Amino acid sequence: MSNMYIIRHCEAQGQAPNAVLTEKGRRQAEALAHLADMQQIDSIVTSPYERAYRTIQPLAERLGLKVVTDERLVERVLCGQDAPQWRDMLRRTYDDPHLCYPGGESTSAAAARANQVVSELLEQGYHEPAIVSHGNLISLLLRSWDATYGFAEWEAMTNPDIYRVSWNTDIPLIRRLLV
Repeated sequence: MSNMYIIRHCEAQGQAPNAVLTEKGRRQAEALAHLADMQQIDSIVTSPYERAYRTIQPLAERLGLKVVTDERLVERVLCGQDAPQWRDMLRRTYDDPHLCYPGGESTSAAAARANQVVSELLEQGYHEPAIVSHGNLISLLLRSWDATYGFAEWEAMTNPDIYRVSWNTDIPLIRRLLV
Protein backbone atom coordinates (compact mmCIF):
# COMPACT_ATOMS: atom_id res chain seq x y z
CA MET A 1 0.00 0.00 0.00
CA SER A 2 1.24 3.45 -0.74
CA ASN A 3 -1.50 5.65 0.74
CA MET A 4 -4.71 5.45 2.71
CA TYR A 5 -7.23 8.28 2.69
CA ILE A 6 -9.10 9.02 5.91
CA ILE A 7 -12.11 11.20 5.09
CA ARG A 8 -14.45 13.04 7.41
CA HIS A 9 -17.98 13.32 6.05
CA CYS A 10 -19.32 16.46 4.40
CA GLU A 11 -21.62 18.99 6.07
CA ALA A 12 -24.76 17.31 7.44
CA GLN A 13 -28.07 18.23 9.03
CA GLY A 14 -27.30 16.93 12.51
CA GLN A 15 -25.56 14.08 14.27
CA ALA A 16 -28.15 11.29 14.13
CA PRO A 17 -27.18 8.17 12.16
CA ASN A 18 -29.76 9.04 9.49
CA ALA A 19 -28.79 12.74 9.24
CA VAL A 20 -28.58 13.72 5.58
CA LEU A 21 -26.12 16.01 3.89
CA THR A 22 -27.07 19.65 3.57
CA GLU A 23 -27.22 21.20 0.11
CA LYS A 24 -23.70 22.49 0.74
CA GLY A 25 -22.69 18.98 1.85
CA ARG A 26 -24.00 17.49 -1.40
CA ARG A 27 -21.95 20.02 -3.38
CA GLN A 28 -18.91 19.16 -1.24
CA ALA A 29 -19.39 15.44 -1.98
CA GLU A 30 -19.55 16.15 -5.72
CA ALA A 31 -16.38 18.26 -5.50
CA LEU A 32 -14.64 15.50 -3.52
CA ALA A 33 -15.33 13.10 -6.39
CA HIS A 34 -13.24 15.27 -8.69
CA LEU A 35 -10.19 15.86 -6.47
CA ALA A 36 -7.06 14.74 -8.28
CA ASP A 37 -5.64 13.13 -5.12
CA MET A 38 -8.65 10.83 -4.87
CA GLN A 39 -8.61 9.34 -8.38
CA GLN A 40 -6.34 6.39 -7.51
CA ILE A 41 -8.52 5.07 -4.67
CA ASP A 42 -9.11 1.34 -5.12
CA SER A 43 -11.31 0.48 -2.13
CA ILE A 44 -13.85 2.37 -0.03
CA VAL A 45 -15.03 1.48 3.48
CA THR A 46 -17.43 3.81 5.25
CA SER A 47 -19.41 4.27 8.40
CA PRO A 48 -22.98 3.14 7.75
CA TYR A 49 -24.27 6.57 8.86
CA GLU A 50 -26.10 8.28 6.01
CA ARG A 51 -23.84 11.37 5.95
CA ALA A 52 -20.68 9.28 5.61
CA TYR A 53 -22.09 7.04 2.89
CA ARG A 54 -23.46 9.98 0.88
CA THR A 55 -20.12 11.79 1.18
CA ILE A 56 -18.28 9.10 -0.74
CA GLN A 57 -21.04 7.86 -3.06
CA PRO A 58 -20.26 10.31 -5.92
CA LEU A 59 -16.57 9.32 -5.91
CA ALA A 60 -17.44 5.62 -5.78
CA GLU A 61 -19.74 6.01 -8.77
CA ARG A 62 -17.09 7.97 -10.69
CA LEU A 63 -14.46 5.28 -10.00
CA GLY A 64 -16.83 2.32 -10.40
CA LEU A 65 -16.17 1.10 -6.86
CA LYS A 66 -18.46 -0.62 -4.40
CA VAL A 67 -18.91 1.17 -1.07
CA VAL A 68 -18.55 -1.23 1.85
CA THR A 69 -20.13 -0.15 5.14
CA ASP A 70 -18.54 -1.12 8.44
CA GLU A 71 -20.11 -0.59 11.87
CA ARG A 72 -16.63 -0.19 13.37
CA LEU A 73 -16.42 3.23 11.66
CA VAL A 74 -19.46 4.77 13.41
CA GLU A 75 -18.81 7.84 15.54
CA ARG A 76 -17.55 7.30 19.04
CA VAL A 77 -20.21 7.71 21.74
CA LEU A 78 -18.81 9.91 24.50
CA CYS A 79 -21.51 9.12 27.06
CA GLY A 80 -24.97 7.64 27.18
CA GLN A 81 -26.83 10.88 27.92
CA ASP A 82 -26.84 14.51 26.88
CA ALA A 83 -24.14 16.39 28.75
CA PRO A 84 -23.94 20.20 28.59
CA GLN A 85 -20.22 19.96 29.47
CA TRP A 86 -19.49 17.43 26.72
CA ARG A 87 -16.56 19.44 25.30
CA ASP A 88 -14.71 19.37 28.63
CA MET A 89 -15.54 15.68 28.99
CA LEU A 90 -14.19 15.04 25.49
CA ARG A 91 -11.01 17.01 26.21
CA ARG A 92 -10.33 14.79 29.24
CA THR A 93 -10.55 11.62 27.12
CA TYR A 94 -7.58 12.79 25.04
CA ASP A 95 -5.54 13.03 28.25
CA ASP A 96 -6.78 9.73 29.65
CA PRO A 97 -7.37 7.18 26.86
CA HIS A 98 -9.01 4.73 29.28
CA LEU A 99 -11.54 7.21 30.65
CA CYS A 100 -15.00 5.91 29.86
CA TYR A 101 -18.17 7.74 30.84
CA PRO A 102 -21.33 5.73 31.59
CA GLY A 103 -22.86 4.52 28.34
CA GLY A 104 -19.84 5.73 26.35
CA GLU A 105 -16.65 4.41 24.83
CA SER A 106 -13.07 5.14 25.84
CA THR A 107 -10.52 6.66 23.48
CA SER A 108 -8.51 3.45 23.46
CA ALA A 109 -11.55 1.26 22.64
CA ALA A 110 -12.73 3.54 19.82
CA ALA A 111 -9.25 3.78 18.29
CA ALA A 112 -8.83 0.00 18.51
CA ARG A 113 -11.97 -0.70 16.49
CA ALA A 114 -10.99 1.82 13.80
CA ASN A 115 -7.48 0.35 13.66
CA GLN A 116 -9.00 -3.10 13.03
CA VAL A 117 -10.48 -1.75 9.80
CA VAL A 118 -7.11 -0.27 8.81
CA SER A 119 -5.30 -3.54 9.57
CA GLU A 120 -7.73 -5.51 7.43
CA LEU A 121 -7.28 -3.12 4.50
CA LEU A 122 -3.49 -3.41 4.83
CA GLU A 123 -3.73 -7.22 4.92
CA GLN A 124 -6.02 -7.31 1.86
CA GLY A 125 -3.37 -5.63 -0.26
CA TYR A 126 -5.16 -2.49 -1.40
CA HIS A 127 -2.84 0.24 -2.69
CA GLU A 128 -5.00 3.34 -2.19
CA PRO A 129 -7.98 2.58 0.08
CA ALA A 130 -10.28 5.18 1.60
CA ILE A 131 -12.05 5.17 4.95
CA VAL A 132 -14.97 7.54 5.56
CA SER A 133 -15.97 8.26 9.13
CA HIS A 134 -16.60 10.96 11.72
CA GLY A 135 -14.51 13.68 13.35
CA ASN A 136 -13.90 12.28 16.79
CA LEU A 137 -13.20 8.74 15.62
CA ILE A 138 -10.85 10.00 12.90
CA SER A 139 -8.94 12.16 15.38
CA LEU A 140 -8.53 9.14 17.67
CA LEU A 141 -7.32 7.00 14.77
CA LEU A 142 -4.76 9.64 13.77
CA ARG A 143 -3.73 9.98 17.42
CA SER A 144 -3.04 6.24 17.60
CA TRP A 145 -0.31 6.82 14.98
CA ASP A 146 0.85 10.27 16.07
CA ALA A 147 0.37 11.40 19.68
CA THR A 148 0.44 15.07 18.64
CA TYR A 149 -3.14 14.70 17.35
CA GLY A 150 -5.44 15.68 20.17
CA PHE A 151 -8.37 17.81 21.20
CA ALA A 152 -7.10 20.94 19.41
CA GLU A 153 -6.66 19.01 16.15
CA TRP A 154 -10.18 17.60 16.51
CA GLU A 155 -11.51 21.15 17.00
CA ALA A 156 -9.68 22.30 13.86
CA MET A 157 -11.23 19.60 11.66
CA THR A 158 -13.62 20.65 8.92
CA ASN A 159 -16.48 19.01 7.07
CA PRO A 160 -15.25 17.44 4.90
CA ASP A 161 -11.66 16.80 5.87
CA ILE A 162 -9.13 14.50 4.23
CA TYR A 163 -5.93 12.97 5.57
CA ARG A 164 -3.51 10.97 3.47
CA VAL A 165 -1.59 8.40 5.48
CA SER A 166 1.52 6.87 3.88
CA TRP A 167 3.29 3.76 5.09
CA ASN A 168 6.69 4.13 3.49
CA THR A 169 8.31 3.22 6.81
CA ASP A 170 7.07 1.61 10.03
CA ILE A 171 5.83 5.02 11.16
CA PRO A 172 2.87 6.32 9.16
CA LEU A 173 3.27 9.78 7.65
CA ILE A 174 0.06 11.81 8.02
CA ARG A 175 -0.69 14.73 5.73
CA ARG A 176 -3.84 16.81 5.79
CA LEU A 177 -5.07 17.58 2.29
CA LEU A 178 -6.72 20.88 1.50
CA VAL A 179 -10.34 20.56 0.51
